[in-house]
Amino acid sequence: MDLLQKLKLQHPIFLSPMAGVSTAQLAAEVSMQGALGSLGLGASTVASAREQILATQKICDGPLHLNFFCHQTVSPDPVSMQNWINTLKPAFEKFSATPPKQLNCIYPSFLDNDDFLELVLETRPTLVSFHFGIPHPHQIQALKQAGILTMVSATNLVEAQLIEQAGIDIINAQGIEAGGHRGCFNPEIDAAIRTADLVKLIKAHCTCPIVAAGGIMNGQHIRQMLDIGASAVQMGTAFLVAKNSNAHAKYREALLQQQTTQISSSISGRPARALLQHWHREIDLPSRPDVAPYPYAYDIAKQLHSVASQHGDHGYGAFWAGANVAQIRDLDCAELIQQLLLEMAN
Repeated sequence: MDLLQKLKLQHPIFLSPMAGVSTAQLAAEVSMQGALGSLGLGASTVASAREQILATQKICDGPLHLNFFCHQTVSPDPVSMQNWINTLKPAFEKFSATPPKQLNCIYPSFLDNDDFLELVLETRPTLVSFHFGIPHPHQIQALKQAGILTMVSATNLVEAQLIEQAGIDIINAQGIEAGGHRGCFNPEIDAAIRTADLVKLIKAHCTCPIVAAGGIMNGQHIRQMLDIGASAVQMGTAFLVAKNSNAHAKYREALLQQQTTQISSSISGRPARALLQHWHREIDLPSRPDVAPYPYAYDIAKQLHSVASQHGDHGYGAFWAGANVAQIRDLDCAELIQQLLLEMAN
């Protein structure tokens, strides 16, 4: 049985589970088109995650993909945290504001406890995936016993091999072109491999099915990935301007107007690709000190964005986007999927 049959899909297209942007309506709409709808729950509380899952399942009883973060929770160093607060102080002062006195761990990890695991076992999605690392062995075993398929993001060959050795069902090959956070297990190590090259590399050394992610914007891109060994593709940026996306109006506007992206760890504490913003022009200077660790850095970034946006400046927003954002099309979800299928056939 191939991957599409296991997932009960008509088309080899996964919606990228974009935390903060994905909605129950968008996930359901994608699934109703025969592709795989997804919810990015890494930034959600258990209660919020349950609400989103149940809302999606109420709209559509088709396949559903949930995503969580498996980052290593760290104990912050007070000195480095204060250095980062001081670095961003001038940005706050531009808006006559003061930065926070301390930074908080705003996103829990799936590894920290089994609360999210119990939620997954309760709601029984088709697939659950993980970013930044691999779940604990007992968590993987519980998901397997429940008949829930698993997937983990890999940005290089070693990560892919560790994923396969852990008994994960699917490898998500995330190329350097991908928008949003890099899935690196260690944020200090990024092989920066192009999506097509990463798919070929993993295909040559691993036996798990591969889902390609990064820079995929049209049917020709999908066909290329399938031809070199991927079983499906995962697309995020292409769906950001869809009606049921939760992207802010200023975010949507920027996606349709800007064409340049850059990777920075300044926004969240982990490398992530976004539209060129103040972070890249003002903060990512050669003299920049070490960024506070993830997700503490994201805490102050969100506060800075909130302050700035109240003054009409949205340049501190986390406007995640892939390297091929210039190819984005202002289409709603169903229209986009139908267009992708037409392009795949030609």
